[in-house]
Amino acid sequence: MHGRDAHSDEPVRVTAWVRGKVQQVGFRWWTRARALEIGLTGYASNLGDGRVQVVAEGLAADCELLLAQLRGPDTPGAVSGVTEIWTAVGAGYEGFEIR
Repeated sequence: MHGRDAHSDEPVRVTAWVRGKVQQVGFRWWTRARALEIGLTGYASNLGDGRVQVVAEGLAADCELLLAQLRGPDTPGAVSGVTEIWTAVGAGYEGFEIR
C-alpha cells in the first residue's frame, strides 16, 4: 500500500498517469464509470503526449481498487503502464469529471 494504511478512514488523493493506447478508445469514460461505482471523486483527462491523467480522491483502499482496475485486463484500448503518486486531498471535487 505504498506505506499507507488501507484501512484508514481519512481520504487521500492518488494521481495516476496511464500509458499505452488509451486515447480515442473511451478510456476516460470507462475510468469515470469505475470511479463512480467505487465512490471516488476526481477527473480523467487526456494529455498531449498520449497519456491519460487520472486524479481520484477517496479512501486509500478505494483508490487502490481503481488503480487495480486501471492495470487490469478489462480496460478499453491497451494499457502499457500506470505510474501513480499519493498526496493529501486537495480542495475536493464534485463528482468525477471528464476533462
